[in-house]
Amino acid sequence: QVQLVESGGGSVQAGGSLRLSCAASVLTYSSNCMAWFRQAPGKEREGVAFIDSDGGTTYGASVRGRFTISKDVAKNTVDLQMNNLKPEDTAMYYCAASYRFHPRSELDFDIWGQGTQVTVSS
Repeated sequence: QVQLVESGGGSVQAGGSLRLSCAASVLTYSSNCMAWFRQAPGKEREGVAFIDSDGGTTYGASVRGRFTISKDVAKNTVDLQMNNLKPEDTAMYYCAASYRFHPRSELDFDIWGQGTQVTVSS
């Protein structure tokens, strides 16, 4: 049973923009927190952006001011708008959901999508 499906990845030049979307089942969408993580080759997975059920958001330091996470309740999606992309943003991006309160570690997330690749060239 697939619960999270990411889309919107691709290749873009530095300074460009991409919008990722994560489609969730109704049950998953009702979780306490949904988030975007990313993992570059040879690096650990890192949290990019988090949105709690009350609408509160948190961003990783490296993307703050450039990325925006949002929820579309009508569509059961969580989107990540990425602006002013840099080569160091190149990674596989994963959508995740958690039923814990205010989770911020990947260990607190139980449901994961399969990922979508983002490549930024200089």
